Amino acid sequence: MIASSQKHWSGDVAELLRVDDGFVLSDVDTRSTPGYERDKLHAADDLKSGAAQLDEYQERLFARSRVDATEDAVLLVLQAMDSAGKGGIIRHVVGSVDPQGVVLWAFKKPTPEELEHDFLWRVEQRLPVPGLIGVFDRSHYEDVLIGRVRELAPAEEIERRYGAINDFEKRLTDSGTRVVKVMLHISPDEQKKRLMARLDRPDKHWKYNPGDVDERELWPAYMKAYQTVFERTSTEHAPWYVIPADRKWYARLAVQHLLLEALEDIDPQWPAATFDVEAEKKRLAAS
Repeated sequence: MIASSQKHWSGDVAELLRVDDGFVLSDVDTRSTPGYERDKLHAADDLKSGAAQLDEYQERLFARSRVDATEDAVLLVLQAMDSAGKGGIIRHVVGSVDPQGVVLWAFKKPTPEELEHDFLWRVEQRLPVPGLIGVFDRSHYEDVLIGRVRELAPAEEIERRYGAINDFEKRLTDSGTRVVKVMLHISPDEQKKRLMARLDRPDKHWKYNPGDVDERELWPAYMKAYQTVFERTSTEHAPWYVIPADRKWYARLAVQHLLLEALEDIDPQWPAATFDVEAEKKRLAAS
């Protein structure tokens, strides 16, 4: 399916970005723009056009859930190395819709209470209810990425988690939630440039984490961990999409496209009035 607002894409972008059998992360050109043949200037116009449609779909989804029984929801899972642009996606893509129809959660280091439960317990608490778009800024995948690279859990436990994630996401999709899993893929050189830009601007110092430099030294291990994640958890019901993210404007367009496709698949309609519209017009006019 091609999102109707995406008039300047060539081919099915979801097909181009989806992780299928034989996918190799290291083969992805992080500066490429699969399916989009226009430049940054035109991308701004296309993003604005898509935002209007995304906003309407989101309002329809929210409105229907308040009147009709529905199970439909959308969950956007954002994973990436630091500075890959998750914040920009949230601000410029998700931020274009009414905030009352969105629930956002950023998963941090597990609390003592969370560590007393299975790793998916805290994720279950933050799922979007019907009618909402949920966004995970990092997610349950941290438990098989950082968990593996930093050896925060035994190897057999990491292995168990892949299957647990697949079962969990199948339950989600079976219950009516469209799961859109995105990895924003940047190069080490682009990350270095973005981190240096934060250091050069006092107003961005709050976004800089000295630990990011330590994580850079583990880049090959993280890429290997991501490759395993894709091989083990990109499924028919919840596929992964790897988006080249050295060009922020492309990454934002691509994520917007995937969200539009998820909402077009739901195709939420405005709920019918539960009252006599003409009678209410007369009553209002006479009041």
